[in-house]
Amino acid sequence: MQIILASASPQRKTLLEGLGIPFQVIVPSVDESLHPERDPVRRAETLARLKAESVHELHPHAIVIGCDTLVVASDGTLLEKPADETEARVMLQKHSGNVSFVHSALAVIGEDGVTHEGISTSSVLFKKLTKEEMDWWTESGLWRDRSGGFQIDGPGQLMIEGIEGDWTGVVGLPVFLLGQLMKRATGVMWNCT
Repeated sequence: MQIILASASPQRKTLLEGLGIPFQVIVPSVDESLHPERDPVRRAETLARLKAESVHELHPHAIVIGCDTLVVASDGTLLEKPADETEARVMLQKHSGNVSFVHSALAVIGEDGVTHEGISTSSVLFKKLTKEEMDWWTESGLWRDRSGGFQIDGPGQLMIEGIEGDWTGVVGLPVFLLGQLMKRATGVMWNCT
C-alpha cells in the first residue's frame, strides 16, 4: 500500500516517521491564500481535503493524507502564518497570558477514492510573555511557516504553560485521529506491520 503525505511541513513528516510507516511526501498544489472560507474549523477541513485531493488526482491508487492546522486567539481572531516579525509579534501579544485554540484537520483518501475526514481541536495556555521573551521569539525566526506564529515542539514550549487536547494535533498531525481515519480508509487496524 502506497501512503503519501500531502504536506510540506517538516513537523508532520517527523510525526509520521515516528510511527515507523513507509510513506512519501508530495507537496500539494493548493494556494491557501486564495480560499475564501474564514470560519477556522471549516477552513481547516476544506484546506485539508483540497490538499489531499490535489495529490490524489496525480496518484489515484495511493492513500493520501491531507492536513491543515489553524490557530484562533482567545478574542476569536484567526491567526494563520505570520508574514513577518511584526505580524509574529502581534500574534504573540494575542497569545500572551491567554488560551488559544488549535484546529488540525485531516482528510485521508483511500485507494478506493473515498475521503475520510476529521478534526482535532486543542487549547493552548500561554504564559504572560515579557517584552524580552517576545523579542527573543521574534528574533529567533522560529515563528516562520507556523500557524499562529508559535510552535509546541522545540523552544516554543518555553512559552506554553499547558494544553488540553492532543499535543500532536497542536504540532499539526493529530496521530490518534489519523489512526482512526486510516482504519476507516483501509478497513484494518492501522499499525506498523
